[in-house]
Amino acid sequence: MYIILAILLFGILIAIHEFGHFISAKSLGVQVNEFAIGMGPAIYKKQKGETLYALRAFPIGGYCALEGEDEKNDNPRSLTNQPAWKSFIIMIAGSAFNFLFGIILLVMLFAKADGFSVPVITSFMEGCIYESDEAFKKGDRIYSIDGHRIFSPANVSTYLQTGGDTHDIVVVRDGAKHKLDNLKLVPQQFKDGLFYGLKFEARETGFWAHIKHPLLYSIDFVRDVWRALSGLIAGTIGLDMVSGPVGIVSFVNNIGKNAETTALAIERIVYLGAFISINLAVMNMLPLPALDGGRVLFLLVNGAAQLILRRKINTNYERYVHAAGMALLLAFMAFIMYNDISRLIR
Repeated sequence: MYIILAILLFGILIAIHEFGHFISAKSLGVQVNEFAIGMGPAIYKKQKGETLYALRAFPIGGYCALEGEDEKNDNPRSLTNQPAWKSFIIMIAGSAFNFLFGIILLVMLFAKADGFSVPVITSFMEGCIYESDEAFKKGDRIYSIDGHRIFSPANVSTYLQTGGDTHDIVVVRDGAKHKLDNLKLVPQQFKDGLFYGLKFEARETGFWAHIKHPLLYSIDFVRDVWRALSGLIAGTIGLDMVSGPVGIVSFVNNIGKNAETTALAIERIVYLGAFISINLAVMNMLPLPALDGGRVLFLLVNGAAQLILRRKINTNYERYVHAAGMALLLAFMAFIMYNDISRLIR
């Protein structure tokens, strides 16, 4: 059941992304030739007006085929004949819809929460050295650690565990910000394990809290993605730690099987769905060929070329770059899928 649910989740996220491109193109008068969910042979298709709507066999992708997307033609409703602002809106709409959908999932998920933890120090564990040396005081709200805004107690642990033992911390105390520069913070050994000894038991409640905290969670998701990308570039995270659709389906199945109840499993899968949706939004806007961000980059480069050289870049060059990018992307996806399957076999 959970494997089927994971596959449906991917299908929904892809549909949301492609619908963003579809509805923005339709609204701006650009011709849409096909709107497809899935890849491969069509299970169901129907021509309605100028657009072919298709459901395809493999739920691993989808597409919204726009007229003149990769080559210039004489059709006044083709994408290449539109002003740059229209193309820009259409290109970012898929990621925007994924991001918005992730926030909506979080709002729905947290609707029944009785409150949200905030990074306000309410007390200290017995023997905590950071109370005795008055580095922190009760009522301090951790505002930032090493320049990173802190939204929740979980952020405190995350950013204290990165960048060494010395940190620049800003706290809000008595309504004013106080800087604690070069503060050395290391976990202490307590009865139940290693902790920093700070207790965060304050909670925010009310309607605004139920809107604000899903937005803060979405920002955290974006920061998680950037930390992972930075780790990949720096080499601190290996490619063997990256999962694709196969690995995520397996992960969802494990979440479902290990949850105490079906309701709890669904909640955890919805939370993961929100993370993946926002992850897709960020990844698709990376300025890489074949991704939406790569197309936006070409829009900007074309704008600069027109401003400086008084002419556009040949659309054939852009098509070749995106084709090469797509080939590399497919090869990377095949490599990740191979890793996922190898892990399952092991």
